[in-house]
Amino acid sequence: MARVSENIEVDVPLQTAYNQWTQFEDFPNFMENVESVTQLDDTHLRWIAEWGGNRHEWEAEIYEQVPDERIAWRSTGGVQQSGIVTFEPLGDRTKVTVEMEWEPESFKQKVGSVVGADERAVSADLERYKEFVEARGVETGAWRGSV
Repeated sequence: MARVSENIEVDVPLQTAYNQWTQFEDFPNFMENVESVTQLDDTHLRWIAEWGGNRHEWEAEIYEQVPDERIAWRSTGGVQQSGIVTFEPLGDRTKVTVEMEWEPESFKQKVGSVVGADERAVSADLERYKEFVEARGVETGAWRGSV
């Protein structure tokens, strides 16, 4: 399994950072390879993304969600991946940490993982998330439920 852990500090309060992350259908606005995310219900998502020249579709289940603290997911078919995003208050700022693991599907993906391409991609997505949420100053919506 390939693994990555990256974090970023965003200049918005904890609740704003968390609420924006719950708006999964907005992910294509800051995740480079994500074409679309469709929220099927409170705990299930359908993802479409492209990397390595191939289009990938899969469903994921949110199996833990604690408002203002964490969201954990795992794939339920297709791409093999899981992860957790955590939120830590830093006064008027928030530290967002993403930890993911997945099964690389090809030799090229395995090599990319070894040379740090995955960390760079996640870090770049987090930078775009930071720009997205800070530019707005407020979230595009919120889901405050627990799983």
